[in-house]
Amino acid sequence: MSTKRLLTIITMSVIGIILISAVFTSWYTVDESEQAIVITFGEASEPIVDPGLKFKMPWPIQKVEKLSKETFSLQFGYNQKANGEIESFDKDTKMITGDDNIVLTDLVVQWKITDPKSYLFNAENPRELLHDATSASIRSVIGNSKIDDALTSGKAQIESDTSDLLRTLIEKYDIGITVLTVKLQDVELPNAEVRSAFTAVTDAEETKNTKVNQADKYKNQKLSEAEGEKDAIISNATGYKTARIEQAKGDVALFNKLYAEYQNNKEITRQRLVMETLDAVLPNANLYIMNDDGGTMKYLPLQSLESTKQAVPPTDTKTEEDTEKEEGGGK
Repeated sequence: MSTKRLLTIITMSVIGIILISAVFTSWYTVDESEQAIVITFGEASEPIVDPGLKFKMPWPIQKVEKLSKETFSLQFGYNQKANGEIESFDKDTKMITGDDNIVLTDLVVQWKITDPKSYLFNAENPRELLHDATSASIRSVIGNSKIDDALTSGKAQIESDTSDLLRTLIEKYDIGITVLTVKLQDVELPNAEVRSAFTAVTDAEETKNTKVNQADKYKNQKLSEAEGEKDAIISNATGYKTARIEQAKGDVALFNKLYAEYQNNKEITRQRLVMETLDAVLPNANLYIMNDDGGTMKYLPLQSLESTKQAVPPTDTKTEEDTEKEEGGGK
């Protein structure tokens, strides 16, 4: 085989490879969970988020980088293996609190890629940078917190402060990542005996909160009952007031009528009022007729006579005339 023929075969082979490569690298697909960036001679285009079949210039003119749109989890301080076993990294989680105590703190950071261009070109390893920023944020917050807050009721505030600080750092680094949530998994002491003591403190805090809630419930119940009693007393007082006003109006009307009668017949009206008053004041009184002429006072006990009359039964009496008639008849 001549040299010219060999060169021709090599040239045709290279051209064939280039054509085949151009055909297979001129199209790509984007899934629902993906976003893509087309890079032309090192310059990135705008992100492509619509799924489907896409076309581009063949390699090496253009190439495609695909990134996930899903939410990722950064496990700081531990690693959960596929078999469910948890591996702890005490070196990362050991921190000093603001009152010079040591705690072990691990957490989970939920994040996602929101700017693919910055994610690809603004940092060599964005995941490692996120890990370092998480470590710096949680250590800063724990360093400004007391151990009681870190182990008991201050966890929510630590989560919030860590999340705010981490978001600020990530925005400053501009690596195309958005932090969604920061969740503390566990905050504990490295010593088992001290950990047991703080567990007892935590239980006491929970018991205190339970008692406070029960006391608030009892207070609210008593306040509701007192409000109900107050409303009932006010309602009864209002009804009594209305009744007294109406009764007074009736008494005034009755007095006006009596006064009109008194103007017409003063003596008769006066005697009637006296009798009615005596009857009302002394409903069960005994009546006596008395005569006082300045000498010996005499009275006639009508009530006693009437009682005696009712107590003595009637008897049969015979007169002298009846006796004479019976004797004469006998003769």
